[in-house]
Amino acid sequence: MFENMDFSKMGEMLQKAQEGASKMQEESANKEFTSKSGGGMIKVSGKGTGEIIDISIDDSLMDDKESLQILLISAVNDVNKMVEEDRKKAASSMLGSFGGFGGN
Repeated sequence: MFENMDFSKMGEMLQKAQEGASKMQEESANKEFTSKSGGGMIKVSGKGTGEIIDISIDDSLMDDKESLQILLISAVNDVNKMVEEDRKKAASSMLGSFGGFGGN
């Protein structure tokens, strides 16, 4: 499994991986994700860190607490899914760049 691996370069590879992970975290933190529910009556925006940064609620929902809650939960969950998918995609991309590491 490790026959063709040059262990003298392991530290360099780990340093590059760490730098890549830091850059990925920074890029992800700067991304913004937005989800709408109820035909746009609710709009939720969040950062790549998972932090919700904005919620917009149509005035017509203010008298319908149950609908407001359902639509708000849906939009927040959608933003969280977007953030998680972005994290998985970035991690997969980073791991793919180390394709030669796994063993041939």
